[in-house]
Amino acid sequence: MDNSAPTSDANSIARRDLDILNQKLEGVEMPPELKDKALDMVARLERMFTQGFYSEEFEKVSHYIDWIIKIPWNKRVDRAIDLTAIKTSMDKSHHGMESVKERIIEYMAVLKLRATRNLGAARAPIICLVGLVGTGKTTFAYALSEALGRPIARIPFGGLGSARDLRGESRLHIEAEPGYVARALCTAGVKNPIILLDEIDRVTEEARMDIMGVLVELLDPSQNDRFLDHFIDYPVDLSEVMFIATANNTGNLATAVMDRLEPIQMPSYTDEEKTHIAQNYLLPKALSAAGMDPSTISIDPALWPTLIRPLGYDAGIRTLNRTIEGVVRKVATMVVTGQAKTVQVTPENVKGFLPKW
Repeated sequence: MDNSAPTSDANSIARRDLDILNQKLEGVEMPPELKDKALDMVARLERMFTQGFYSEEFEKVSHYIDWIIKIPWNKRVDRAIDLTAIKTSMDKSHHGMESVKERIIEYMAVLKLRATRNLGAARAPIICLVGLVGTGKTTFAYALSEALGRPIARIPFGGLGSARDLRGESRLHIEAEPGYVARALCTAGVKNPIILLDEIDRVTEEARMDIMGVLVELLDPSQNDRFLDHFIDYPVDLSEVMFIATANNTGNLATAVMDRLEPIQMPSYTDEEKTHIAQNYLLPKALSAAGMDPSTISIDPALWPTLIRPLGYDAGIRTLNRTIEGVVRKVATMVVTGQAKTVQVTPENVKGFLPKW
C-alpha cells in the first residue's frame, strides 16, 4: 500500500488529532521553552503524516503532552499556616507524642514567620520520622497534610529496585512513563504539596546506592529546583515541596542523605497510652467503618490489658487495631444474624471475640 498519499478521511482525522494536541497546549501555563518544544513536536507530526509514518509517533507525542500538561508548573496552595489547626489535627490523629508534635510546630512556626515578613518562599525542613512498625509515622504525614490544606502524594520505597523508578525513562523507549516523583507531583496537582517518601530504608540492596543518589538530589535545596525526570526531559522545580520521609531505622541510609534530613524519633506506646488510643480512636473508628452504633457494644475496662497484649509486647498499634476490628466484626455478625441487639464483652466471654492465632 502506498502510504505517501493519505485519503481525505485519514487526512481529516489527522487534522482533528493535531488540533486537539494544539488546543491542549494552548490552555496550559508552562515554561515557554517546554511549550515551544511540544509545539515543534506537533508540527513535526504534521510533516510525518504526509510521509506515512504518522501513527506510531502520534501515540508517543500525545502521551508525552498528556503528561507535561498535568505537571503543576505554577499552580500552588496559598493558605496561611495555622499553628492551632496543625496542633488540633495532630492531636486528633495521634495521642501523646508531645515531643514529636512540638518539633513539627516549631518548623511550621519558622515557615509562618518567614511568610509574614515577606522573606520569600521558605524551604521546609526535610522531616524524617524514625520508629518501629505501627508507631504512626505514615499517618502523621497525612494529619499534617490535612492541617496545612496541602494535598499529599506517597512514594513507597519498600522494595524499590531501580533509580529509574524515581526518575522515569526516556520517552524514546516503548511504554516509557515518568518516574514516581513527577507522578506524585501530578497526583497532588500543585507545586507545593507534601510528598511522603515512605520507608526510605527498605530499598533493595543492589539498587541502594543509585537510589540514595537520587534522594540526595531530591532533598538538597541547591539541586531540587531543577530536578530532571528522564521522561519529561525538562527541569521540574521541587523547591516548594514539603518532603516527609519515614524509616524504621537509619542504619541503611547513606550519610549524604542523613545530612539533609531532620530525624525525629517516634516513641513506642505504653500500655496506658494504648488503652487511651483504643478507647478514643481505634474503637470509634472501627464502629464507624462497620456502620455500627457505639451503644451496640460495651467492653469491660478490665479487659483492655488482654486486648492490648494478645501476643505479648508490641511497640505499635497495628496488632491492637486488628484485634479491635475483629471484635467489632464478630459483634456485627451477631447483630445481623439476630443473635443479639447489644453485646457486652466480659472476662467470661472475651475468648469468643479474640482472634484464634
